[in-house]
Formats: sequence, C-alpha cells, structure tokens
Amino acid sequence: MSTSALTHHVRVLAPAGDRHDEILTPAALDFLGRLAAAVGTRRTDLMRERRRQVLRLASGSPLDFPMVTSAIRADPSWRVAPAAPGLTDRRVEITGPPDRRMTVNALNSGAKVWMADFEDATAPTWNNVIGGQLNLLDAIERRIDFTTPGGKEYRLGEQLATIVVRPRGWHLDEEHLEYDGRPVPAALVDFGLYFFHCAQRQIDAGHGPYFYLPKLENRYEARLWNDIFVTAQELLGIPRGTVRATVLIETITAAFEMEEILYELREHSAGLNAGRWDYLFSVIKTFGHRTDFLLPDRAKVTMTAPFMRAYTELLVRTCHKRGAHAIGGMAAQVPDKDPAAHEAALAKVRLDKEREAEDGFDGSWVAHPGLVPVCRAVFDDVLGARPHQIDRTRDDVEVTAADLLSVRRISSPPTAEGVRTNIAVALRYFAAWLRGQGAVALDGLMEDAATAEIARVQIWQWLRHRVIDRETVLGLLDDEAVALGAAYPWAPVQEARALFERTALSGELPLFFTPDAYTRHIVRRTEAGA
Repeated sequence: MSTSALTHHVRVLAPAGDRHDEILTPAALDFLGRLAAAVGTRRTDLMRERRRQVLRLASGSPLDFPMVTSAIRADPSWRVAPAAPGLTDRRVEITGPPDRRMTVNALNSGAKVWMADFEDATAPTWNNVIGGQLNLLDAIERRIDFTTPGGKEYRLGEQLATIVVRPRGWHLDEEHLEYDGRPVPAALVDFGLYFFHCAQRQIDAGHGPYFYLPKLENRYEARLWNDIFVTAQELLGIPRGTVRATVLIETITAAFEMEEILYELREHSAGLNAGRWDYLFSVIKTFGHRTDFLLPDRAKVTMTAPFMRAYTELLVRTCHKRGAHAIGGMAAQVPDKDPAAHEAALAKVRLDKEREAEDGFDGSWVAHPGLVPVCRAVFDDVLGARPHQIDRTRDDVEVTAADLLSVRRISSPPTAEGVRTNIAVALRYFAAWLRGQGAVALDGLMEDAATAEIARVQIWQWLRHRVIDRETVLGLLDDEAVALGAAYPWAPVQEARALFERTALSGELPLFFTPDAYTRHIVRRTEAGA
C-alpha cells in the first residue's frame, strides 16, 4: 500500500525500537504528513475555542442547546449511515490497552467488540504507542500470541471481537514525531498509522477501519474528524463512507450537541457512547468554580443521579432517533479471588447493565474478560435474537438544559474516607502511569486516566471551596506515599507525589493530560529506564 510521491516529510525524534521500521515506513510517515497538512491550523483554532468556552462559562454565560443548530435537531429526515460489517450487534464491548496480552485476551473474550485504547488506558510512551500499532497489525494478520512467565500460552481463537481503535484526543501532541517544525497531533498519529497499515486489511477480512473518538467538546471537532476520514480514504483509494466512528459523549458541552455531532459524522457514524467517568471529570472541570456543582465522594455519584440519568436517557433517545447505536458506559469492577468479593462485583455489574439494557442501550462496556458473560447475559435477556434495539426510540424522554445541569440535587461535602480514597487512587495511578502502565486494578476497580482525573480534580474542587483543608490533604498524602513505597519499592513515589501536588493542589486547575515540560520530561525519563 502506498501513497503518491513522498513529499510531506515527518521526522522521527525517537531512537529506533524493535520492529518500529514496520510501522514507521517512509510511506506511512508521508501519509501522516498529508493528514497534518490537511488539518492545518484548524486543530489549533479548536483548542483556542475550548479555552474561550471555559472563560465564557466561568463568567456566567449559560450552557444550553445551540439555537443556531435548532433546524438540525428539528429535521426528522436525516439518519446516520447503516451499521457496518461487524458493528451490527454490539451487546458487549471490552476495552483495554493494545499491549500484547490484552490484545489476545480481548479478541478471545467473547465480546462483540474490542476497543483498542491508545487513550485513557495507555501511558503514551513511545514504545507503547508503536508497540500497540504492531500488536494490532499482528492481530489482523493472525500472527500474535502471548506466553506468561509461568509458561501459559495464549493464541487467537476462531471467533474474534471486532477491533475498534480509540486514538488520543485532539488536545494532545505526539512529541516523538514532527511535521513542519511542530509535533504531530497525537490523534492523527494513532488514527493515521492504524489506518495506513490496517484499513485495507480489515476490509479484506470483512470488517473495516473503525474508531472511537474521545474528548470531543462540540460539533466542530466532529466535523474535523469527518474531514480527516474523507481525506484518509481519498489518499488510500478506499471508498468514502467505509470508516465508522463512535463518539464518546464524555464532556458536558458535547452533551448539548449530541445530534449535531451525529449530523457532522453521519456518513461515518457508528453511534454514541456514554463515557461516564470522563463526563464526571468534565462536569467538575467546567463548573469547578461554582459551589452548586460540588460533587460528593465518587462512589456516591451513581448513574441514578438525576443529572446522569438525564445524560444517558438523552443519549439513547438521540441515537435511536437517528438510527445509531447507543453504547453504555464502563463497568469498572474487576473479578476478585475472594468468592464473596467476586460475587459482590458481579452483582454490581449486573445491576448496572440491567439498567442500561432496560433504558434502551444497544450494548455496553466492561474492562475485564471475566465480566463479558455477565454483560452478555443481561443484554441477551432484553434483545433475544435481535442485534440491537434501535427501533425503541424513547419518545417518552424529554431532557432540558436544567436537567443536564442538576448536579446540586446530589451536592454534598466529601467524607474523610472519600478524601483518602481519592488521594490513594490518584497517587497509585500516577506511579503506574509514570512507569508506562495506563490501566491499573486498584481495590477491585480498573482505574485508568479518566478515573484518576476524577480523583485528583475532586481534591482540587474540595480544596477550592474549603470543604477540606490543605494540611489534611498533605498529611494523607504523606501516609499514602509511605504505604505505596512499602508495598512497591520500585514505584516512583516522589515523582508521583510531585505530579499529584502539581495537578491537584495548585490554585488553578492544570490539565494533567495536556503535555507540558514536566510531563514530557517524565515520559522521556521513563522510556530511558530512569
């Protein structure tokens, strides 16, 4: 597979790794350069608009459904593209990083879809980024396997999940690749390398190049993705409309533009997903300056909270109105070796999935292969032999702007245990992330960047509104740092602590996953083995 003459040079600023040359071919790098050229300054302009929106909301401007797009919402005639091969039945989807072990286990898990996650479940070291691309290529070529240190072998079976790739968000850069003197947007790297190497291979295998799009905040960001899909298909001679993309509604501003996002992507849309954890983070990040948005402990913010019910019911109604799949949120529980704890975890997952299936979702997410049977059984009971329930249009649902913003109905101060738990989760996750691990099982839950962001941003919000004091937080941080160092002597405790202090204890709200000199330095030190 090749493009035309190589004219859009992308420089690799990282040392060569094992088999990296199979992914970073001259033609693939030229393809990335062409995508970067097509984006131009639009991505920068969109990030600038994000900052303007933050200032508008902080100054008291109301958040509401856009009047300028009311005609799109009122027009009953338009629909998204029909479901693509391998995406008709999505009753259970598993998520995880594209490392070698997860790739084999997820594809064999019995799930209908595997979301190969370059975003929240992957620490963005260079080896993780390129290694993940190699694993996907090997999986599609059916040449991937995995052997544990104990000698247990894992190989691909016959019935495999459909691969859907989640690239990183528009806000991130890939510091190891440079085009025209600037870092290549990380979203283009993850999308472009997979598309270049695997799109035609997936089509030949009977599926196609499918994606999950994270962190979108408005219709303009969806429009940019759609234009990238069109450009990528044209460059490689792939029929327009072959790409399918499911958008995660995981920001509060995107919740007000669900129909507009589907409209912009309609020829490439595969539906919407309720990205519940990042959605909570977005609510706090967006309205952290307001006391009526003060959330209680994370464990108390369930999907039955009024503002979360409004969000998920609107998502189902919006998707089914337009012929799109509505996919439920992540069940963060993981199986436990203790029988009682294991049954308790399964019960929580079952209740969560029953609520989603009864609300009209067409499928949902789990984080562990051991939870696939529970999710599948719940949706089997509701769907039967049907692949989805898109025909259930939920015309009974009416959601207002006030409903989406009704956080004050559960607003309350944190508990001492909630404060300690957030500090422990953030510190332990940061330590794992700095060592190159993006998904970590902690206390029976699978924590990734989204849940870690909630943990640290809640500490920031509680400090800002003086419902906890800094001395208490620092004392608990000392305790948790000592405990972490004792349990894991190799953990980068001091660097994790410094990252926590910088992103949770400052007066403003730094965005941890926006690259800056500090995080770039840490990632590069981690890759060097420091």
